[in-house]
Amino acid sequence: MTPTLLWFRQDLRLQDNPALQAALARGGPVVPVYVLDDAGEGRWPAGGATRWWLHHSLAALDAGLRERGSRLVLVRGDSATELHRLVRETGAGAVYWNRRYEPAAIARDARIKADLAEAGLEAKSFNGALLHEPHTIANKQGRPFQVFTPYWRHCLTLPVAAPVKLAAGPLPAPAKWPRGDVLAEWALLPKIKWDAGFAATWQPGEAAAHQRLKGFAAATMAAYSDRRNFPAVDGTSMLSAALHFGELSPRQIWAAVQAESRESGVFPPSKGAAVFLSEVGWREFAHHLLFHFPHTPERPLREDFARFPWAEDPDGKKLRAWQRGRTGYPIVDAGMRQLWHTGWMHNRVRMIVASFLVKHLRLNWTAGADWFWDTLVDADLAANTLGWQWSAGCGADAAPYFRIFAPVLQGQKFDPEGDYVRRWVPELKDVPTRYLHAPWEAPPLELSAAGVRLGQTYPRPIVDHAKARGEALAAFKSIRGSDADEA
Repeated sequence: MTPTLLWFRQDLRLQDNPALQAALARGGPVVPVYVLDDAGEGRWPAGGATRWWLHHSLAALDAGLRERGSRLVLVRGDSATELHRLVRETGAGAVYWNRRYEPAAIARDARIKADLAEAGLEAKSFNGALLHEPHTIANKQGRPFQVFTPYWRHCLTLPVAAPVKLAAGPLPAPAKWPRGDVLAEWALLPKIKWDAGFAATWQPGEAAAHQRLKGFAAATMAAYSDRRNFPAVDGTSMLSAALHFGELSPRQIWAAVQAESRESGVFPPSKGAAVFLSEVGWREFAHHLLFHFPHTPERPLREDFARFPWAEDPDGKKLRAWQRGRTGYPIVDAGMRQLWHTGWMHNRVRMIVASFLVKHLRLNWTAGADWFWDTLVDADLAANTLGWQWSAGCGADAAPYFRIFAPVLQGQKFDPEGDYVRRWVPELKDVPTRYLHAPWEAPPLELSAAGVRLGQTYPRPIVDHAKARGEALAAFKSIRGSDADEA
């Protein structure tokens, strides 16, 4: 048999990889390849944080392949051009890959599949990223779902295929390997070493992802529904980046939860497990929405929000204060600093900081989406779009715009002892807990004893909560009109 080019993308794993299984079933040598094609991503090439993860994940994948007598060929440039070159160099008769669902990737892949077929090659794509692909799910009217609960209820009635285990032993290699790049030449790692916190927090790669999943399922998942809202505790899976890069498949997560059910015979085995699977469902829902509404990374799904009166920030001062964790609201600043240091932020805090940007500062949600895209190691176009449109009230199943997260109340509720704020905003570590989430309310002697000078060692609030809330509600009423609600 002629060789098969195995085109890796966001499926950087060997286990439960449908394209790899199909290439092995076809017979003949398998040539694994990764193409770094920034232009092919349209407006959304990988941001700085995801490039860091990509570097280490590619290195881990290459190591895994070499353990099986293979290797990862790295090439950079236009995907179609590079794949055709590799076909010529290897004599490949087929190109296999796992599908993606971003608009630019869909358009690119369709062109490539047609071009390869026209050239007489076998071009096949597979589902390696989702439990249920977007084009297979519709409501009773045959249209896309726009509300999560009925979407997920429908998905729970569908079977989930078991993950496929890769057989032991070497992978069939070509007699001669095509030329490729050296990973270090791609300069995916930052030149300015701001990523020290990344290395201390993460270990990219398939093996590390499975280790994290195993530990979470055994020790944390049962209490997930109770602990997931408290950012100071290790109550979440922290698997979002592994899922984005495909170091782990959602079918493997499903199987891990099923494994925890064997003893009791009940699936899901706990309330925590059911809530955890519903979060996997939100990821599925995000891809469902992006597939059916491809304009949403740039424009709101709800058309009335196209005329929303966002505030002006001509010198970018408010946006920079938010980005740098200098808003004067401790829970917001803690989240933004955690993001900068680790490339990740607790989900509850993501909602708080997003609400603050779009409702307290009244800045366009796209500014927040752009910042998250560049700073999150798990930046995923579908999830990022859904999350920001949810926070702004302009997307599917969105939190109503008039529901405004009060940052002080959120801090008091979800960081009641102040452990999260003290970790990430250390200049406030000696402030008494009763004042920690609103240090401007502390008596001057208390602040002085804690070494805090508002406006100097820690900023005063850049906006007044009550005033900002009133302006946000007025802006919303100008397009729709509604009652207020404060969370």
